[in-house]
Amino acid sequence: MQVDLLRKIAWCVAGLAWFSYLSGSQAAPLSLVVSVPGPGNISYLPIELIHKIGADRAENADVRLIYATGGAIALEELLGRNSDFAVAGLPAVLSQRQHQRKVVALAAVNDLPLFILMVRSDLNRKVKTIRDLKGRVIGVNTSTLGSKTTSQQLLEIMLKSNGVGTNDVRIIAAGQSWDTQSSLMLSKQADALMGDEPFASRLQSSGQVFALANLADGRTTKNIPGASFLHATLNTHADVISQTPEKVATMVAILQRTLRWMATNPPEKIVETLQISDASEKAALLAALKQYPRLYSRDGRFSDAQLQQTAQFFSASSGDLTASERLLRETVDDRWAGRKD
Repeated sequence: MQVDLLRKIAWCVAGLAWFSYLSGSQAAPLSLVVSVPGPGNISYLPIELIHKIGADRAENADVRLIYATGGAIALEELLGRNSDFAVAGLPAVLSQRQHQRKVVALAAVNDLPLFILMVRSDLNRKVKTIRDLKGRVIGVNTSTLGSKTTSQQLLEIMLKSNGVGTNDVRIIAAGQSWDTQSSLMLSKQADALMGDEPFASRLQSSGQVFALANLADGRTTKNIPGASFLHATLNTHADVISQTPEKVATMVAILQRTLRWMATNPPEKIVETLQISDASEKAALLAALKQYPRLYSRDGRFSDAQLQQTAQFFSASSGDLTASERLLRETVDDRWAGRKD
């Protein structure tokens, strides 16, 4: 009888130990949903790499992506509570804050902005300068009523600096993936496009477009206030910070882990990890990664100098530098990613 009692006690102790193990060491991964422009857009590549390299699993999380046709649309997914986080251009985030929407920037994804203004090749004799775009149809990343996308802000600044008003052109949505941007050019629905890499390189190599202006070219940037603005950032809603701060801490840690991995691996390894089947897509991405080695942040920290550039860039379209600086201070929360000079 005593033996049976001891056996039962032993089983109870073992059961409690197993329950403790399951509920502690083997806690279910934290589910995180991120809306991001794409797929295949080079500026947002770190987000696509997260699951490929296991950066989320290393933080006991599971990251799921929702692809959007532009940063403004990705932010709408966040505001609609369809995602916990959104990756978008910081100028587009500032546009949201300007409309009293509580989007908060948590970490830097890019180090330098990358946009290319392309024109259809059949117009090479008619369009030789930005001034020649007057009366033309131009595609930009998809904006919304609550947020003007970064590419549209950049286009308007370029047009203005060349004496072309926004009412002098027709701006249409071009999306932010290869399918949407290439089809817009190939179908001739637009005459020009404020495009993204590696899509721009693929279109140029096929002879479909030529580059009219490149943000990586000093001849272009000299006429653009704040041309070194912070482009892609990881963002969330203020409610996510107040209600589930553990999600914020985990997601920033995942991004920083991914950026460190990218900084210590060559372009060939990055492309190989993405497991791209299309040969032309793979070649264009590899060439772009080699061409723009400073594209990504190495650690996700915000740069004071870059934020100041962002304020200047945003004020060039909003018209008030002081208000832009205040808006930026309200938008950026560096408690998790940190900051540098």
